[in-house]
Amino acid sequence: MKLWKGRFAKASTTSADEFNASIGYDQRLYKEDITGSIAHAKMLGRQGIITRDEADLIIRTLQEILADIEAGKVEFTVESEDIHMNIESILTERIGQAGKKLHTARSRNDQIALDIRLYLRKEIGSIDGKLQALLNTLVNLAEENQETIMPGYTHLQRAQPVTLAYHLLAYYQMFARDRERFADCLVRINRLPLGSGALAGTTYNTDREFLAEELEFDSVLPNGMDAVADRDFALEFLSCCSVTMMHLSRFCEELILWSSVEFSFIEIDDAYSTGSSIMPQKKNPDMAELIRGKSGRVYGDLMALLTICKGLPLAYNKDLQEDKEPVFDAADTLNASLGIFTEMIQTMKIKDENMAEAAKYGYMNATDAADYLVSKGIPFRDCHEIIGRMVLYAITNGKALDELSMEEFREFSPAFEDDIYDHINVRSCIEAKKSEGSTSFSSVARQIADIRGKDRK
Repeated sequence: MKLWKGRFAKASTTSADEFNASIGYDQRLYKEDITGSIAHAKMLGRQGIITRDEADLIIRTLQEILADIEAGKVEFTVESEDIHMNIESILTERIGQAGKKLHTARSRNDQIALDIRLYLRKEIGSIDGKLQALLNTLVNLAEENQETIMPGYTHLQRAQPVTLAYHLLAYYQMFARDRERFADCLVRINRLPLGSGALAGTTYNTDREFLAEELEFDSVLPNGMDAVADRDFALEFLSCCSVTMMHLSRFCEELILWSSVEFSFIEIDDAYSTGSSIMPQKKNPDMAELIRGKSGRVYGDLMALLTICKGLPLAYNKDLQEDKEPVFDAADTLNASLGIFTEMIQTMKIKDENMAEAAKYGYMNATDAADYLVSKGIPFRDCHEIIGRMVLYAITNGKALDELSMEEFREFSPAFEDDIYDHINVRSCIEAKKSEGSTSFSSVARQIADIRGKDRK
């Protein structure tokens, strides 16, 4: 039976009921809805809006309904439309008139605004835990690979030698910022909408500060119309999910490349790979590819909710029923992706010898050769041109820079001396970096020590 049926002379059709209902997906908010209803019932009893006995009966029955739902004993119905009306209907069936009093001084509008904030608060806790596990894995891998030399790339072309530890710490910083973004998003999520009514407040003497304290919200939203119509917090959450998925996707792209025969820098563990239905030799990095693909799915969730919200007049509109599926999907996708990604990189095999061999080629010591000439008093732009001509000469003659003779070096500049060979050695190129945050072995060690120090605080 519809809880709003009094105004209507004609029943809705079955097709309209099915199209209108959200219980198929918002039933996952049952715990949040019951948590909010228990707090609301307590407030109504404290304020004398209903009797203490009625409040106690409602609370006790809601707790029983929660236990029954979790035990699989409750069947939700499309006729009751959504999780709020399903639970209220079950409550009323069990305790009669007292159950009908629970909805005093609130609307489904502020109910769902509350439920989704409670849900996102929980999801951010889960995501934060997975991000922390990923960060721990990255710093552990970096610590183990401080001596692993590899090519650094720009434009996917070999650029300068770096260490794998340095490369991993770049991703560490990305995911550390992701944690900061979610923490900042939580600040705006953790504000109480309950008590706003449909949009204009209520005539009852409610206590919203009590509700905020009971539900562990940091503050009360000051404008009821904004409180029920706002989905900025959900958009912000989806934006945070999208950025994190983008970081995962970038990393996965590199792992996919690195696991190819052409790179052969890593091997993804069999447990996180799949085979081909036709080619027996294939070992495919499907987990990494799926994460890369799922980033587009999460971007779609963000675009969907932005589009839903863009033309809505104040206050609540039924369009906002469509907010939950993209939010649920993004949270589920990100949680799953973070978990499998962390497991995958924990178990991958790093082929350090192949990385080191690749770092020897590609004239990645050219910048260091230019810096060497700068140390001899030659302006950098002139040094850049000299080394550029030298690289062209080396390519033409099939040589690496460190294979050129001193006579050949001096054809390009008399400033070259025998110590040039020490300066363009791959390890020397790495350790010569003096700037803070560089790839030098000592700098990377400091970066790791700094992270470890922060973790202990």
